[in-house]
Amino acid sequence: MGQKGITFIELLVTITILTVLASVVVPLSQMSVKRQKEAQLRRDLRIMRSAIDAYKNAWDEGKIKKKIEDSGYPPDLNVLVEGVADITSPKPKNIFFLRRIPPDPMNPDVPAEEAWGLRSYASSPDDPKEGDDVFDVYTKSEGIAIDGTPYKRW
Repeated sequence: MGQKGITFIELLVTITILTVLASVVVPLSQMSVKRQKEAQLRRDLRIMRSAIDAYKNAWDEGKIKKKIEDSGYPPDLNVLVEGVADITSPKPKNIFFLRRIPPDPMNPDVPAEEAWGLRSYASSPDDPKEGDDVFDVYTKSEGIAIDGTPYKRW
């Protein structure tokens, strides 16, 4: 009667309960991480697309030097960071559209400049291809989102 400690059966029951709890918690934490990455991807795409649109608006307003063959979209993503000369300003100054190119959260090991797929104005939305300008950006990730859509289609 005066035994101290736990029995082998009590230990097995405790381990079984902890295993069941862990098997529930791990998938929930993985889903949470995936949701955070997807939210970051949406945010980064929105930021870059807004910068591309701001570049196009500046081009339409005549703030950027125009060439006949230009579509009005930036030639690459680095132009959005490096800036372009504002030809309407009396003092020489640049217009900047991004502070930096955001990294692709779905491809964290790839440098930001190479991580994004670029769609030219001349290419179709169903088959995006690079060209002389950057009309849109997308992730190169082959993954599938929580809602079942491929990340490339975002």
